Amino acid sequence: MFTELGHFALALALVVAIVQTIVPLIGAHKGWSGWMAVADPAATTQFLLVAFSFVALTWAFVSDDFSLKLVADNSHTLKPLIYKISGVWGNHEGSMLLWVLILSMFGACASWFGGNLPPSLKARVLSVQALIGVAFYFFILLTSNPFLRLAVPPMNGQGMNPLLQDPGLAFHPPFLYLGYVGLSMSFSFAIAALIEGRVDAAWARWVRPWTLAAWLFLTIGIALGSLWAYYELGWGGFWFWDPVENASFMPWLIAAALLHSAIVVEKREALKSWTILLAIIAFGFSLIGTFIVRSGVITSVHAFASDPRRGVFILALVAIFMGGALTLYAARASSMEAKGVFSTVSRETALVMNNVLLAVAAFVVFIGTIWPLVAEMVFHRKLSVGAPFFDLAFTPFMVALAMILPVGALLPWKRGRLDRAMRPLWGVLALSLALGALVWALQTDRSALGPLGVILGIWLVGGSLADLWQRSGRGDLGSKLRRVTRLPRADWGKAVAHAGLGITIFGIAAILAWQTEDIRVAKIGETFSVGPYDITLKDVRPVQGPNYRSSMADMVVSKAGRKEFTLHPEKRFYPVAGMPTTEAAIKSGPFGDVYLVVGDPQDGGGYAVRTYIKPFADWIWGGAIIMAFGGFLSLSDRRYRVAAGARKTAPANAVAAE
Repeated sequence: MFTELGHFALALALVVAIVQTIVPLIGAHKGWSGWMAVADPAATTQFLLVAFSFVALTWAFVSDDFSLKLVADNSHTLKPLIYKISGVWGNHEGSMLLWVLILSMFGACASWFGGNLPPSLKARVLSVQALIGVAFYFFILLTSNPFLRLAVPPMNGQGMNPLLQDPGLAFHPPFLYLGYVGLSMSFSFAIAALIEGRVDAAWARWVRPWTLAAWLFLTIGIALGSLWAYYELGWGGFWFWDPVENASFMPWLIAAALLHSAIVVEKREALKSWTILLAIIAFGFSLIGTFIVRSGVITSVHAFASDPRRGVFILALVAIFMGGALTLYAARASSMEAKGVFSTVSRETALVMNNVLLAVAAFVVFIGTIWPLVAEMVFHRKLSVGAPFFDLAFTPFMVALAMILPVGALLPWKRGRLDRAMRPLWGVLALSLALGALVWALQTDRSALGPLGVILGIWLVGGSLADLWQRSGRGDLGSKLRRVTRLPRADWGKAVAHAGLGITIFGIAAILAWQTEDIRVAKIGETFSVGPYDITLKDVRPVQGPNYRSSMADMVVSKAGRKEFTLHPEKRFYPVAGMPTTEAAIKSGPFGDVYLVVGDPQDGGGYAVRTYIKPFADWIWGGAIIMAFGGFLSLSDRRYRVAAGARKTAPANAVAAE
C-alpha cells in the first residue's frame, strides 16, 4: 500500500507541476500578484510529493519488497543495508526519480530563499523549473516507472551490479545529480530573464549562487567517480575519457565558464548575451549527458542498460528545451547589449580568454565523445576515440588557462597594465620555473610533463597567495595579515579554488609522468622488486563475504630490507550476479601510493599480479576537495546568497540596456 501511495504521489506531483508552469507564468505576464503567488506553495508541494514518492521506493528496497520489479531486478536479501539504499539510484528508473527529486528540491529552495527576487522574475523562474519537471515526470511515468509490480514475485532478487556495490558509488551519483540538475536553475533564470527582458547586474548576482552550488556538487561528484575508478576497477588509472565521464565533465567546464562570465555581468554589465548562452548550454550539456547515459547508444561501465525508446524521448526533450531556449535567445538578442567597455589589458579581457578556453575545451571533449556515434551513423564505420586524442587536443587549453588565471586575477577592471599586474607574480614565476628546471635536471629519460606540472602547480598556488596578499593593501606585516583574514569569503573562495586547481594539475602531471608499472605472474613465497620496493606474495586464501566469495592475497611490501606494510588485494565473485570484480589494495601516502592487484591463478602455477607505484596520486583528489571547499567558501559569502543585497545595488525597476 505504501508503494502505491508513492506512485500516486508522483502522479500528483505532475499535476502540481503543470499548475506551477501555467498559472504563475500567466500571472507574471498579466501582473496578477495572486496568480504569481501560486508558484511558492506549488513548488513546496511538488517537492514534498516527490520526496514522499522517493521515500516509498527506498522503503521497498530496504524491506526487500520483491513484488516491485525494480527491487527484484536490483536488490537481494544478502546485500548490506547501505547498498540496498544506494540500489534505489543504482538503476535507470530509480536514478530518474532521484533526478526529479533534486529538480523539485532546487525549485523549492528558490521559493524558500528567493524572497528578495522581484515577484515577476521569481514566478517565471519557478514556472520554467516546473516545466522541466513536467517533461521528466512524463518521461518517468510513461517510459521508466519505478513502481511497476510483478504478477508473481520471486523469492529473492537478482542483486545489483557488483561494481556499484562500493561506498564511493553510493555517494557519487547523488552529488553528480545535484550538479547536473542544479544547472537547471541557471537555465530557468536565463529563460526567465529573456522572457522579462532583464539581464543586468542584479540578475547576475541572483544566478551566480545557483551556478556555484551546481559547480561545487559536480566537482565533488566527478572527484568521487574518479577515485572509485582508481581503486575499484583495478586498472590503475583515475580517468579514462569514458563517454559517461565526459558527460559530467562537459557541464563542469561550461559551469566554470558561466561562473566567471557572470562576474563580468555583475561588475561591468558586459558579456550579457554570452552569459545567457552559457547558462542555456550548461543545462543542455546536462541533458546530453542524460541522453548518453540512458539511450543505449554507447557502451560504458557507468551507463544504464536502456531501450532506445528512452533515448528517443530524451533526445526529443533536448531538442525541445534547447531549440526553444535558443529561439527565444535569438529573438531577445537586441535587448542584451553590453554597457561596459574595456581595454585589451583588463580583467574583463582575462575573463573572456578564460571563457573561450573553457568553452573550446568543452567542445573538444564533446566532439571526441560523439564522433564514434556520428561516424557509425553517417559513414558506417566503427571508430574509437581514446585517451591519446583527448590528451593531445584538450591539454593545451588547460595549460593556457592555468597560465592566465593568476595574471587575470590581479588585473584591474576596465583598463590595466600588464607590468603592474605582474609585479607581485615575478617571484612566483621565478620560483615555479626554478623548481621546474630542478625537476627536469633530476629526472632521467622522462617526458616534460612532470616539470610542466610542477611549474603550473606552483604558479597557480603561488599566484593565489599573491592575489590574497595584494588585496591586503599596504602597511606593516601585522596589519596586512589582519586585513587578509578579514577579506570577503568570496575572495578567499576564489583563491582557494584556483590553488586547488593547481594542486590537481600537479597531481595529474606527476602520476602520468613518473608512475611505475609492473605486470607479472608471481608464485606463493616469491619476492620481486618494483621501484624502491620489494614485494612478497605470502599467500592467497579464500574469504567469505556477506554476498560474495573472495580470493584474498597477503602481500608484504619491504623497502631496503625492512618490512613496511602488508596489503590484501582481492579477486571477488558475486554468485547472485555471476560476476567477478577486482579489489585493489592501496597504501596511500602524501608522496605516492603503492597499488597492488591480484588476478586469476595461472596454468603454470602462481597468480597474475599487477603493481603500480603512483607518485602524488592523492594530490589529484586533494586538489578537487580544495576546489570544492573554495566554492563552498564563496557560496557562504553573504553577498552571494540568493539575491542578498541585490536590490540595494540595483533599483527594482532596473532594466537591461537597450
